[in-house]
Amino acid sequence: MTEGIKDKIVVVTGASSGLGEATARLLSAHGATVVLGARRADRLQGLAKDLEARGGKALALQTDVIRHEQVKALVDSAVQAYGRIDVMINNAGLMPQAPLEQLKIDEWDRMIDVNIKGVMYGIAAALPHMQRQKAGHFINVSSVAGHRVGPGFAVYAATKFAVRALSEGLRQEVKPYNIRTTVISPGAVATELPNSVSDPAAAERLRGFYAQVAVPADSFARAVAFALSQPQDVDINEILYRPTKQEL
Repeated sequence: MTEGIKDKIVVVTGASSGLGEATARLLSAHGATVVLGARRADRLQGLAKDLEARGGKALALQTDVIRHEQVKALVDSAVQAYGRIDVMINNAGLMPQAPLEQLKIDEWDRMIDVNIKGVMYGIAAALPHMQRQKAGHFINVSSVAGHRVGPGFAVYAATKFAVRALSEGLRQEVKPYNIRTTVISPGAVATELPNSVSDPAAAERLRGFYAQVAVPADSFARAVAFALSQPQDVDINEILYRPTKQEL
C-alpha cells in the first residue's frame, strides 16, 4: 500500500478532524509528508506534533478555504519547504441541512464558499505547480449527496454535484500535464459534519441516522490510499462508497 504514497508531499484541507485528520494519519503512517490546513490552529498543531512524534513529517498552517490567499499560502508553503506538491486533497466541507422554505441564506452562502469555492481555490493554488512539474494528483471530496438529492439537502447536494462537475472538467483539461484527478463520494461517515446542521429537527434526525449506520473516518482514508497507490498510468477518477447499512 505504501507504493505511490511513501515520500509524497500531500496537502490536506480540513485536516483538523474527521476525514482530513484520518487521511493525514494514514498517509503519514505510510511515509508521506503531510501539509495540513484548517481553521482550528490548536488542533492542527496538535495533529502535526503527534504525527512527528510517531516519526512522520508534517507542516501545519492555519487556513480558511474561503480565503484564496490562505489556500495559496498553504500550497506555496509546501512547495517552499519540500520543493514540490504531489497531492492536493480538497476536503474541507460543511453540511447544514434544512428545507429550502426556511430560507437559510447565510448557510447557503457559506456552503457555496466552502464546498465549491474552497475546492476551486485548492485547484487554483496547486495547479500551476503541478503543471510545471508535469505531475500531480487532485483528490476532491464530494458525497453520496453529489449523486442523489433528498429533502432538506438541496443546497448541500448542489454543492457536491458541483464538485463532481469541477473534477470531471479538471480531469479532461490536465491530460497534457500527466496530472491525475479523483473525486471521492462518501456516504455516512462518523465526523463532525452533522454538527453544522442548525435546524433542530433535522439535526436530531441526522444524529439518529449517523448513530445507526455511520462508518469510521478511516474508511475514507483507505479510499484515498487506494487511489494514490495505483501505477502512474492508472487514473482512478471516481469512488462512491456507503456504509453497508446505508440504503439511500
